[in-house]
Amino acid sequence: MKLLVVGSVAFDAIETPFGKTDKILGGAATYISLASTILKVKSGIVSVVGGDFPQSDLDMFEERGINIEGIEVVKDGKTFFWSGKYHNDLNSRDTLVTEVNVLENFDPKIPDSMQDSEILVLGNLHPGVQLSVLEKMTSRPKLVILDTMNFWMDTAWDLLVKIIGKTDVITINDEEARQLSGEYSLVKAAKKIHKMGPRFVIIKKGEHGALLFHDDMIFAIPALPLEEVYDPTGAGDTFAGGFAAYLAKKEDFSFETMKSALIVGSAMASFTVEKFGTQKLQEVAEGEMIARIKNFKELTTFEVEV
Repeated sequence: MKLLVVGSVAFDAIETPFGKTDKILGGAATYISLASTILKVKSGIVSVVGGDFPQSDLDMFEERGINIEGIEVVKDGKTFFWSGKYHNDLNSRDTLVTEVNVLENFDPKIPDSMQDSEILVLGNLHPGVQLSVLEKMTSRPKLVILDTMNFWMDTAWDLLVKIIGKTDVITINDEEARQLSGEYSLVKAAKKIHKMGPRFVIIKKGEHGALLFHDDMIFAIPALPLEEVYDPTGAGDTFAGGFAAYLAKKEDFSFETMKSALIVGSAMASFTVEKFGTQKLQEVAEGEMIARIKNFKELTTFEVEV
């Protein structure tokens, strides 16, 4: 199955207790699509960059088999830029700079070569932009996965509710789930979000793992304990990319397959945090990912005599 990714391709400048970077490659669509290439799933990006975006990064996408026909280059514009500083716990951060630049007037254009994509991943963008993507598809993809954030709940509620109602899977963190639903209990929150439209609700809990909800069924996984964590930027997007790519590989959207996809997504996200930006993600081979999934299995498999 083909995977269409709509989201930002951007520059990040990151500071954590373990170091800092100048401008490096970032953006939700970047992490999502790079994750999909580890499973050798065909993916395409719809995004916009400025004339300052390096040709070498576009070449890297193509070399990894990512369709970049949907990446618009605004020659006289500047690429979206975000700079942030993480606190010692790496769970919280301060945004230092946000320059929306060419993303401010982003009008997604779906290339003909990606119109037949079976899975659509809507990265964290304005809900109006996410809606326009669905409207521009000649036929609805078999699975629509949505990511969003608190900011859109505060500033574009009506449009957000509309796009949520048109999606199959929503991925949000625990704080966002509580704000979206008005419920503190994540079980109650998931039930309310189900009623808004999505058949599957994924609630990410950072270093504490993730939860998958479908009807009255719940599946929970821990995060893999790591010896080295340098930079959590893009971990959530990598998770979404691994999750979606596994479903594309299996061509199955059942709850059981999604449980496995949750583990694959978490395994991929665990690689991302081991180096700054996309560096580690670009180095990971399929064999390394399989070994890490086996680590997950050993971590979570047990027998209890009752």
